[in-house]
Amino acid sequence: MTVRFASIILGLFFFFSVQSLHAQIHPETGDRLAHTFSIVALDTASGEMAIGVQSHWFSVGTIISWGRSGVGVVATQSFVNPAYGPNGLDLMSQGKSAEEALQLLVKADRGRDYRQVAFLDAGGSVSAYTGSSCISSASHAIGENYSVQANMMLNDDVVPAMSKAFLEHRDLPLAERVLKVLQAAQSAGGDIRGKQSAALIVVGPEVVEEVWSDHKINLRVDDHQDPLGELDRLLRVHRAYDHMNRGDLAVEHQDMEAALREYAAAEKMFPRNLEMKYWKAVALANNGRMDEALPVFEYVFDRDNNWRELTRRLPSSGLLTVTDTELQDILKL
Repeated sequence: MTVRFASIILGLFFFFSVQSLHAQIHPETGDRLAHTFSIVALDTASGEMAIGVQSHWFSVGTIISWGRSGVGVVATQSFVNPAYGPNGLDLMSQGKSAEEALQLLVKADRGRDYRQVAFLDAGGSVSAYTGSSCISSASHAIGENYSVQANMMLNDDVVPAMSKAFLEHRDLPLAERVLKVLQAAQSAGGDIRGKQSAALIVVGPEVVEEVWSDHKINLRVDDHQDPLGELDRLLRVHRAYDHMNRGDLAVEHQDMEAALREYAAAEKMFPRNLEMKYWKAVALANNGRMDEALPVFEYVFDRDNNWRELTRRLPSSGLLTVTDTELQDILKL
């Protein structure tokens, strides 16, 4: 990193630090307070990195959780300086370890005493910082390939419960493992004010060129009575649509048996989801399996007739490749 670039980074960081501290002095602006609990973690088998968070604050995921594939993840909380997110990821992308990047930014931050921050890089290096003026109960714990941190908690049991949950659920995929950690934190007492929002980000082990491919999972619950319950539901929806996507890919490769297995897995997770059933029926029809497709079309049409009209429009887009006679057999169900 050149001296000039370093000066720009630190200058911008100082600017955001002052703005963030200003928000502390004037809390009525409401745009920098985010007391919470979170985890940053690495799955050594897949190379995936994740950050999960819950708070009694609206849309906590918009300012606390940051991640970049092949680089790392950042949690910046307490009285938040959001510059830790992009600046930390930039430093790690230039070869700084999580510890080096965090130390550099903390040193430049005049509001450091009010911050709580955790960095994890793609190499598994982890670093965390809890400022002396964070509202108790506030602490963090660093373990192999993870860090858990919390402030303004009901009690001192939250952080140990998070560490315990992470170690106990190592058999789960990273996203589900992180969710277990957040649930353990809430069960141990959680935020003293209650709960409102949550977020989960998972990024991959390799740098990606396309920005839209950067996050493998990017889920947010901005305002909910049970944010972790809703986050759990959204994660299951995400997994179900993964099965749908793999089913569609199998259809493209003319592997209908694999496609139907994937579609069945998706339906099992959400048996009343009409869209999942509908596109399975389309795939069956397109592959000459009308006897199997027709009952599925009928089930969908009986519950929402708009799908019948959509079916009428599909052939002109090339998405339904049946004969005119077969199309009429479908539409008259």
